[in-house]
Amino acid sequence: MNDLFGSDSDKPAGKAAKDAAAKPRRAQAPNDLKALPALRPRPTTPDAEDYSAKDIEVLEGLEPVRRRPGMYIGGTDETALHHLAAEILDNAMDEAVAGHASFIEFTVETGNWLTIRDNGRGIPVDSHPKFKHLSALEVILTTLHSGGKFGGKAYATSGGLHGVGSSVVNALSETMEVEVARDRTLWKQSYAQGAPTTKLINAGPVHNRRGTSIRFKPDVTIFGPLQFSPARLYRLCRSKAYLFRGVEIRWTCAPSLLKDETPAEAVLHFPGGLRDSLEADTGASNRVLPAIWAGEADLPGEATGRVEWAVCWLDGAEGFVHSYCNTVPTAQGGTHETGFRAALLKGLRAWGEQRGNRKAGQVTADDVLDPIAAKLSLFLREPQFQGQTKEKLTSPEAARLTETALRDRFDHFLAGDPASADNLLAFVIERAEERIRRKENKDTARKSPTRRLRLPGKLTDCTRENAADTEIFLVEGDSAGGSAKQARNRETQAVLPLRGKILNVASASADKLRQNQELKDLIEALGCGVGDRFDRAKLRYGRVIIMTDADVDGAHIASLLMTFFYRELPELVRHGHIYLAQPPLYRLTQGAKSVYAMNDDDRERKVKREFKAGTKVEVSRFKGLGEMPPMQLKETTMDPSKRTLLKVVAAPEDRASTNERVECLMGRRPELRFQFIQDRARTIEELDV
Repeated sequence: MNDLFGSDSDKPAGKAAKDAAAKPRRAQAPNDLKALPALRPRPTTPDAEDYSAKDIEVLEGLEPVRRRPGMYIGGTDETALHHLAAEILDNAMDEAVAGHASFIEFTVETGNWLTIRDNGRGIPVDSHPKFKHLSALEVILTTLHSGGKFGGKAYATSGGLHGVGSSVVNALSETMEVEVARDRTLWKQSYAQGAPTTKLINAGPVHNRRGTSIRFKPDVTIFGPLQFSPARLYRLCRSKAYLFRGVEIRWTCAPSLLKDETPAEAVLHFPGGLRDSLEADTGASNRVLPAIWAGEADLPGEATGRVEWAVCWLDGAEGFVHSYCNTVPTAQGGTHETGFRAALLKGLRAWGEQRGNRKAGQVTADDVLDPIAAKLSLFLREPQFQGQTKEKLTSPEAARLTETALRDRFDHFLAGDPASADNLLAFVIERAEERIRRKENKDTARKSPTRRLRLPGKLTDCTRENAADTEIFLVEGDSAGGSAKQARNRETQAVLPLRGKILNVASASADKLRQNQELKDLIEALGCGVGDRFDRAKLRYGRVIIMTDADVDGAHIASLLMTFFYRELPELVRHGHIYLAQPPLYRLTQGAKSVYAMNDDDRERKVKREFKAGTKVEVSRFKGLGEMPPMQLKETTMDPSKRTLLKVVAAPEDRASTNERVECLMGRRPELRFQFIQDRARTIEELDV
C-alpha cells in the first residue's frame, strides 16, 4: 500500500500530544536547514498615510473585460474561446427568430479569423440619443450593457440579455471589422482590443444586400496560441439550425483547417427542427414507442414566447435531455427542464389512474425520465440565467409555463394512441418495480440487452455482457463524472461518481459502514456482495479503476477507497481487480504540439526534452478531472491504448506489515500517525505553506 494512505485531519492526542507540545525546540544546525519548511515573507500592511485616493483604480469602457475575462466568458480556455463565436452567432440568430433574417453565413478563415454575417435589419448606425457624438453601432460595440434587447420593442425573445455579448467579443479581439448594410448604404468600422481604429465610414451605396457582418480575430495576449476548432464550430452551427427551423446557415471553412470529416461547405437547414435533431442523435436506438413525440406550442396566458420539444423513450440505451432557451444551450438545465419533467410524470400517472392501473402511483420522476432522449427549446421574453455563460435557466415562471404548455399536449398524445400509451406505461411501471426490487435485494444483476435497469447511485453502466472485458471508473464528484461519461467507451467502461471523501472504514463502526449510502451504492454497483455474501464470480467488472484528481485531496480519496477495498473486499485486491488511474497534472503547449506531465518533475523534464530550448511553452495546470475536456481525459487517462494504470497489490507474505501500515495511517489511533510523521519529518526538503 506504500505511503499513499494518510489523513490530514487527525491531530495528536493524549500524552503524546502533550509531550510534543512541552518538548523545547533545539537550535537548528546548518545541516538541518533542508528539513525546514520553505518560509515565505509575511505580507506587510501599508501605513494609513500610504493608502489614499490615488490608490483607488477605476476601470472604464471595456478595460474590465480585458482585465477579468473570466467574469464574462468563464475563462480563457478553449471553451471560452468558442464562446466568442457563440455570442456573435446568437445575435444573428436573434434576428432570424424575430423574422428579420432568413440566412446566416458562417465563415472560418486561416489565421484564426471568423466572419458571421446575416441578412437582417443591420445594427443601427445613426447617432445615439444619449451619446450624440457616437453612432449606435459604436455604442453597442464599446459599451457594456448596451443593445436593443432590454425594452422588448426590437426583440420579443432573444439569447442576448445583458448587452455585453458583442462588446465583450470586441474587447477580447485583436481586430474586429464590422460592415452594416442598411437603407441600401454600406457602413464600415474597424476596432482593435475594443477601441475603434477608424471612424464609421460610408462605403457607398449597395444593392441586394442588407444586414450585419462581423469579422474578428481573438487576441493572442488573452487566449495565447488557442485556435478555433472547425469541428466544434460546425456542431455549434448545426445545433442552431436545428433549433430554429426557419433559418438557413451557410457554412464555409478553409480546407487547410480541416482535419476530420467536417465539410468545407454546407447549407444547414432543417424543416423538421428538433424532431430531425433527435432522429439524428438517437439513430438506430431501440425505442419503446416507434414514433418520436414532437411539437410546439405558444406559452399559455399572456406570456410572450413558445416551447418546442422532441421526445422518445429508449429501450436498452442511455438517455439524455438537451435543453435550450432562446437558442442558447442550457447545459445545466434549469426551470424549463423542471416543468418538462413535471408534465411527463403527472401525465403518465394520470393516464395510469384513468386506465385503472394502481401501480402507476409508485412511478417516480427517475422511472419516467432516465430512459428518455429529449430536446427541449424554450423561447421566453427576458429570461434569467445563472451567469453570463447562460448554462442554467433560473426564471421561476419558466417551470409553470413549460409544464402547462406540455401537459395538455402530452395528455392528447397519450389519448390519441391508447395502445402505445399503455405500452409506455407498462415500460415505466416495469422500471419502477425493478427499482423497488433492487432496494429490497442489493445484489445487482448485469442489465439485459433489452431493458435498461435503474442502477445504483449515479452509475452509468456499460453495455457489454462479459464482465472480464469491462471496467468501472470511480470518480470524485458530478463534474468529474460528467467528463468521464463523455470520454468513456460506452461498450466497456462504466462510471460511478462519488460524493467527495467516502467514509474511512478503518476508523468507522460497523453501523456507520452499513448506513453509508455512498458505500452501499458502490457495493451494489460491483454486484459481488461483501462479507459473508461475497462472491467474486458475481463481480460485474474485470477492473475497478480509482480515478481521482492529481492533487492531495485526490490522493486522500484514493487512500480511503483503497482502505475500503483492502478491509471489506480484500479478494478483489488479492486477485488484481483494483487499479489507480494516472491523470496528468499539467498540459504543455507550443503551437499545435501538446504534451502532458504527471507532476512538477515530469513537467520540467518534458519542457527540456520535448521543446526547443529558449522557446516559450504554455503551461496549463488542471484544477481537477471536472475541468479537463472529455477528449483530453480520454486521451490521457481512459483510453486503454494510451493510459497508464497502477495495479493495487498486497503480497500475501507481507500481509502483517500491510495490516500494520493500514492501521497506522488510517486507523483509530491518531498518535500512530503523529509518530509516523515525526519519524519522517527530516525527509521533507520543502513544504509550501
